[in-house]
Amino acid sequence: MKFSYLIIALAAATNAHPGEHEHDSLHPMAKREFLAQSRRGLEACAKHLAVRGTVEKAEAHRRALVNKHKKRSTNIGKHVRARDAETVLATDHKSNLTSISSLVDPGLLFTDSTCILSPDGEIGPFWVKGEMIREDLVDDEPGIINYMHAQFIDVNTCEPIQGVYWDVWNCNSTGVYSGVQDDSNGNGNDSANLDRISLRGLQETNEHGIAVFKSIFPGHYSGRATHVHVVAHVNATEQSNHTIAGGSVSHIGQLFFDQDLITKVESTYPYNTSDVDITLNSVDHVFTVETEDSDSDPIFNYVLLGDSVEDGIFSWITIGINATATYSTSYAAYLTENGGVKNTESEGGPQGDGAGNGAPSGTPQPSVSA
Repeated sequence: MKFSYLIIALAAATNAHPGEHEHDSLHPMAKREFLAQSRRGLEACAKHLAVRGTVEKAEAHRRALVNKHKKRSTNIGKHVRARDAETVLATDHKSNLTSISSLVDPGLLFTDSTCILSPDGEIGPFWVKGEMIREDLVDDEPGIINYMHAQFIDVNTCEPIQGVYWDVWNCNSTGVYSGVQDDSNGNGNDSANLDRISLRGLQETNEHGIAVFKSIFPGHYSGRATHVHVVAHVNATEQSNHTIAGGSVSHIGQLFFDQDLITKVESTYPYNTSDVDITLNSVDHVFTVETEDSDSDPIFNYVLLGDSVEDGIFSWITIGINATATYSTSYAAYLTENGGVKNTESEGGPQGDGAGNGAPSGTPQPSVSA
């Protein structure tokens, strides 16, 4: 496989919901400096990753999963290099091969993987602390199945990172997040939503830096393009109740999907029952911040697992992180053995912009590298 380029993305995640309250927390000069430093580090990794076979191992893993979950022979393969927001929006992240089998060269299957360095962003208002370690996040939520596959690379060592806990969450097919009770998140009177854990969870990366989830394709809500939230926890420890403790957060960000894919999904039930206008990637503030003035492409590559989108989707991406960085987080609620509890002390809750007395709540604050 060609690993001819690595792409950098600055995650400027949401700190409000709906999206009108979101803002870019990164000063332009700081962003330019960060991009320059990060690009040098990622470019230095390219040859090392090729020699070590790191990317090829991820490709083989993806191929096996696609073969396991595919409904029939499907299209797969194409990924076009992206250079700015306009180009990213014009890029087709869907594959173009005509069949999948155990004999397919993984270098054709998953060419030019995207690598994102994304350590600076706001965590958003709907992160729930204490979620479970589990692969299947569906919990009977209706919608189109979406398998998410990521490989994490340490840009300091150019090695895959084993033991990262990949924390993900996204809204359901009609734009509501589980685990949070708030007027801006569906029915604000639904206290039972605090106890729901659907479409949330963590997975630990293996020796190749890989982790996988089974979820559903996210719906949409006012002011935001379709997206998935991501947090990477390093040096955490699994507890007997299948949650994590300790460690630190070295990555906060958001990932997106091709607009054509979103359109296909949104035409199906129950996505098409929403009367909220869809926000395009091209006008989404977070997407713009992640892609402007950079070589960033924060969009999942994907393949359909059958003849139509209803048969399921397999999405993949490679994420480069600085494993020695530490960032602060804020949370809307926390999960206990007795259910969810609203965090009443959070400065940057769902109703505010999280400005507080300094950086927005949830904005990562760099600490001394270990």
